[in-house]
Amino acid sequence: MARNLGRFLVLIAAALIYSSAIASSIFQPISDSHRSAALELFNPLGGSFSSVEETYEELRTFEVLGIDRRSDISTAACQSVLEILGSSSSTLKDLFYALKINGILQCGIKEDVFEGVASRLQAVVGGASALLDFYYSVGGLVLIKGQTSKDDLYLADAEGVFRSIKALSQSDGRWRYNSNNPESSTFAAGLALEALAGIVSLSSSEIDQSLISTTKNDILKLFDSIEKYDDGAFYFDEKLVGAREHQGALSTTSSVVRGLTAFAAVTSGSLNLPRGKILGLAKFFLGIGIPGDAKDLFNQVDSLAFLESNTYDSFGSCCRVSIPLILSLPATVLSMTKKDALKVKVSTVLGSNAPPLTVNLLQVFRSGSKDTSLIESQELKFDPENAVYTLDALPKSIDVGKYTFVFEMVLHDSDHKNLYATGGQTRIPIFVTGVIEVDSAEIAVLDSDLGSIETKKKIDLAEENTVSLSANHLQKLRLSFQLSTPLGHAFKPHQAILKLTHETKVEHMFVMGSSGKQFEIILDFLGQVEKFFYLSGRYNIQLAVGDAVMENSFLKAIGHVDLDLPKPPEKAPQPPAQPLDPNLIYGPKAEIAHIFRAPEKLPPKELSLTFSGLTLLPFLGFLIGLLRLGVNLKNFPSSSVPAMFATLFHLGIAAVLLLYMLFWLKLDLFTTLKALGFLGAFLMFVGHRILSHLASSSSSKLKSA
Repeated sequence: MARNLGRFLVLIAAALIYSSAIASSIFQPISDSHRSAALELFNPLGGSFSSVEETYEELRTFEVLGIDRRSDISTAACQSVLEILGSSSSTLKDLFYALKINGILQCGIKEDVFEGVASRLQAVVGGASALLDFYYSVGGLVLIKGQTSKDDLYLADAEGVFRSIKALSQSDGRWRYNSNNPESSTFAAGLALEALAGIVSLSSSEIDQSLISTTKNDILKLFDSIEKYDDGAFYFDEKLVGAREHQGALSTTSSVVRGLTAFAAVTSGSLNLPRGKILGLAKFFLGIGIPGDAKDLFNQVDSLAFLESNTYDSFGSCCRVSIPLILSLPATVLSMTKKDALKVKVSTVLGSNAPPLTVNLLQVFRSGSKDTSLIESQELKFDPENAVYTLDALPKSIDVGKYTFVFEMVLHDSDHKNLYATGGQTRIPIFVTGVIEVDSAEIAVLDSDLGSIETKKKIDLAEENTVSLSANHLQKLRLSFQLSTPLGHAFKPHQAILKLTHETKVEHMFVMGSSGKQFEIILDFLGQVEKFFYLSGRYNIQLAVGDAVMENSFLKAIGHVDLDLPKPPEKAPQPPAQPLDPNLIYGPKAEIAHIFRAPEKLPPKELSLTFSGLTLLPFLGFLIGLLRLGVNLKNFPSSSVPAMFATLFHLGIAAVLLLYMLFWLKLDLFTTLKALGFLGAFLMFVGHRILSHLASSSSSKLKSA
C-alpha cells in the first residue's frame, strides 16, 4: 500500500501539470512527432490506397512535412493518374485529384490528354448548376493551366459562371450546394471561395469589381459566425442539419481556410480580416495536437501550410493572408535547484524561423492571484545559434509555485506588421519547482486530560525512522513539522497525509492541517475508537507530502504505535473486508493429480470365446426346428409382382437381423433406432402386400373347392 500511495502522489503531480497545460493550451508548431505520425497513418493495406483522393492527401501531407516518399508512391500513383485522365468515364472528382497528384509528381502527361480533359471540363462548367460540379471542373481547369504551356486556357463566360456560383450564396456568408437545396453550409462556403478564385484566374478579362466586393463582404459575414475557445482558438463549425455527410469542425475550418487564402491570392486589396482571428485559426489547428486519423492530419497540415505560405495555394497561386507566429516554450517546468533558464521560441506554424523581432516578458502573476505583477518588463536575449530567446536567471521574486508569464512579440520591421500576426500578449503557465525544506519534525503521545507530553521524539524526514510508541484510548498522538520554500516562505503542498495501518491491513488516512509554515495533526484516540473499529495492536505510521512543484515529495515510514483500545460493544462497526491478493485469485492454481479407478479383473479370453459360441446354440436350434417342421417354398408366389414383394419382405427381415448385428458391433442406440424405424415402415408395407396376396389366393382356392 505504501507503493500505491507513492504512485498516487506522482500521478497527482503529473495531473496538476498536465491539467494546467491543457487549460491554457500551450501551442507548439509542427514537429517531428507529426512526421512520425504521418509515416504511421499513411500506410495503406496492400501498398495501395482505396481512392485517388487518399493518394493526393498522402502526397500533399508528405510534401508539407518535408518527407520524401515519392519514389515509393510515384509509379503506382502515376499509373492511376494516366488511367483516370485517359478514361472518358472518370468522375469529375477523380479528374480533379488526379491533376493535383500530377502537379506534385509530374507524371509526364501528354498535351493531347490535357486538351481532352480540358474540353470535357469546359463543357461541364458551361452546363453546371451544383456547387461541387463547379468546384471540381473549375479547379481542374486551373490545375491544367498551371501544368501545361498553354496560356490561352480561359473560360468563355467567366463572369457568368461567377454569377452562377454567387447565386448559391446566403446572407450569412454560407453557401448552398445547389439551388434546389435550401440548407446552407459553412463547409460549402470554402468550396465556393476556391471555385470563385479559380474563375478569376481563368478569366480573360477583369471580373466586375462589384461581384468581388460582394464576395469579400460574404467572407466578413462568415467570420462573424466564427466560434471561439477560451484559449484564443477560433474555428468554424458545420450547422447544416440535413447533410448526407456531416463535416466536423476540423474539416469545416480547413475548407474555409483554403477558400479564403485562394480568393485573397487572386484579388486585389485586403480582406480586412482581424489578424487575431487568423492567429486563432492557427491555434485551433495546432491545439488539436497530433491527430490519430489520416484525414484529420491532412486537414491540419494542409491548412497550416496555406496560413504560412505566400507562394502556394490549392490552385497554384500565391496567398496574402497574415502569417501567424507562434510563441512556444521548450519547457514549462523550471527548476530552481538546477537553475534552469527561461527559453522562448518564436516560429511559424510549420516550425520555420520567425522574422527579426523582440520578445518581452511583460508580467508574471502567481496562479490564481490578481495582484500586481511580480516583476517589471524585461527583454529576453536572442540566441541566434539556437534561434531561442532566453532569460538566464529567474527574477529574485520568483519562488516555487505555479505562475502565469505574459509575453509580447514586437516586430522590428514595420512592413512585417501587416504580413505577420503576433496576437498581442501571450499568457503561458509555468511551474517553478524546487527543494522544500522540512524542519522541526516531531511526534509525541499526549495525556488526554492534562495535555502533558508523555512521550516525544524528534524525527528526520529526510532519513529513515523507526520510532516506537505506545498509547491507549485516553491519550492523543501529535505529529508536527514545518515546510518552507528555498526563499524561506511558507509552503502548502497539495497533499499532506498521515497514514496508520493496522497489522490486519486496515488503513486510516488523515489530512494534516497547516498554519503558515507549521503543519500539525492531533489524533484523539478516544474520539476515534469507532473509526479504528476498536482494533488494538500495532499500527505502522507513514507520512506522505507531495506537490507538483516540490522536487523532494516523499512517502516516509516513521515507525509504529502500539495502541490499546477498549473491547468493542455488541453493535460496534466491523472493519471492512480486505481485498484479496490478485495472485490468489488469478494466479496459477495447484496441480490436480487425478487418480483413476483400477480396471476390473476380466475373465480369460478362452472363457469369453466359449461363452460367445454358446450364444449361437439357440440359432442352431431354430434352424433344426425349421427342418423338422418341413419348411418349404411351395407357397412362394409365382406371379412377378407378389414374388417381388415376397422377396423384398424376406430381404427386409434379413436387413433387420443385419442391423442387430451392427448394433452389437459398432452402432449406438439412437442410430440403430433411426434405421430400424425406416426398415419397420418398409416391412409393414411389403408385408401387408404379400399377406394380402396370400389371403386372396387362399379364398380363391376355397371357392373353387
